[in-house]
Amino acid sequence: MSNSGNPATRGKMVNAFNPDSLSQLSEESRALISKRARLLGPAYRLFYKNPVEVSRGKGVLLYDKHGNEYLDAYNNVVSVGHAHPRVVEAVTEQMSTLCTHTRYLQEGILKYSEDLLGTFGGRVGAAGHTMFTCTGSEANDLALRIAKHYTGKQGIIVTSEAYHGNSELTAGFSPSLGDSSPLGTWVRRVGAPDSYRIPKENLGRWFADQVAAQIHDLERHGNGLAAFIVDSMFSSDGVYAHPVDLLKPVAEVVRKAGGVFIADEVQSGFGRTGDKLWGYQRHGIDPDIVTMGKPMGNGFPVAAVAVAPEVVESFGRDMRYFNTFGGNTVAIAAAQAVLNIIRDEGLVENSQKVGKLLRDGLQGLASKFNQIGDVRGSGLYVGVELVSDRAAKTPDAAAAAAVVNGLRERRVLISATGFHANTLKIRPPLVFSAANVDRFLTEIEAVFKTL
Repeated sequence: MSNSGNPATRGKMVNAFNPDSLSQLSEESRALISKRARLLGPAYRLFYKNPVEVSRGKGVLLYDKHGNEYLDAYNNVVSVGHAHPRVVEAVTEQMSTLCTHTRYLQEGILKYSEDLLGTFGGRVGAAGHTMFTCTGSEANDLALRIAKHYTGKQGIIVTSEAYHGNSELTAGFSPSLGDSSPLGTWVRRVGAPDSYRIPKENLGRWFADQVAAQIHDLERHGNGLAAFIVDSMFSSDGVYAHPVDLLKPVAEVVRKAGGVFIADEVQSGFGRTGDKLWGYQRHGIDPDIVTMGKPMGNGFPVAAVAVAPEVVESFGRDMRYFNTFGGNTVAIAAAQAVLNIIRDEGLVENSQKVGKLLRDGLQGLASKFNQIGDVRGSGLYVGVELVSDRAAKTPDAAAAAAVVNGLRERRVLISATGFHANTLKIRPPLVFSAANVDRFLTEIEAVFKTL
């Protein structure tokens, strides 16, 4: 793989709160954090050197209990904006009418499934099925169960810093969780398609050759290939959006080996990339399985698997699938409202238009600040890679942490990602506007001036 480990950042949230700095916070924050640690335990993490307490949200804005306003340029969960009135209305009305599971006949889940499947195209769209879960982790867990049953094989290939969930199975193929979180012996990794360091014209073949080599290794060890699973924006690897023909040769290699191609759309789906509703569609591929999560219910827990009929046929015959809360009537009401809003408010188009304004503005800042090595992304998913040496393209995680925390102090919220944790991760709700971009650019320029 092209990346090498960095002991200072590997597997860590470099923009996370450090409990050792508790004494530097206000008395109010110290009390809350201490109570949180006592009640929730040591596994939970907080963002930022100075954690943010939020009490309400509206659109792209969050507010703390003192009324201070924060620009949310990170939140993909509330994809159509915090407290969108149409989602609130749909959930409230359905909750006041009925909330129950999928073992009763109901029209709502059928209407939504038909609506959703119609957005995919290909085999999944033409004759596929939907299976509902509560979270993206559950969706990816279910997708791998189906793939293993269909192929009779165990091997899984992911990118070097991928994140696909936190269940026992999905954590086992989520290397971004860090070196203390063990990967399965049946998991192989390929390097991220680093378009900043590898010529774009060579990336497709380079990437496919890596996948082919790992398939060969799995076959030598008797596992064979069950599935290649990928987030087409390579979100945890550092946000790589181009070239858009990157995944076609990979899909060919995977299918030739008898494996299943899984498009993990938890982060890159529902209009995030601006070009299409689904991230994989930018690459012109026809996946066997599509998984969805976070943005699907705008904060209400709902997720799903969409699968080509032949891939799930034997699983459906041999297994039973039921999820008490997956696809419940309130979850479906939320999901239907989100899909309607994305279409009615033209949010795919907005993502494309406003995302370009954001990237263009950041490119302009790159001419002023040498720490900005690369600006990349698609739609309202943007990565800004920070370096200490432009010529050598040396990753600078400290600069990324400084920018993330500097913006937080100016009440603008983003995060960082990538193998070296040196890429700013900018991923606002899809209702982000040109005015929001102006505010963001003003604040981030002010932070860069302090570095």
